[in-house]
Amino acid sequence: MDPHLLVGLVNTELRNQSEDLDDLVKTHALDQERLIARLAEAGYDYRPEQKQFR
Repeated sequence: MDPHLLVGLVNTELRNQSEDLDDLVKTHALDQERLIARLAEAGYDYRPEQKQFR
């Protein structure tokens, strides 16, 4: 999936359904390190205080 689409989906899920990144990856059985690395390749990093990737 295109990382720019992925970040939109992840941020929407974080905003609407998940308490934080840990909750999101547990709920959807995702590999947190892999998700962070995939988005980092496109220049996004997770900001816990904002609960989103930017």
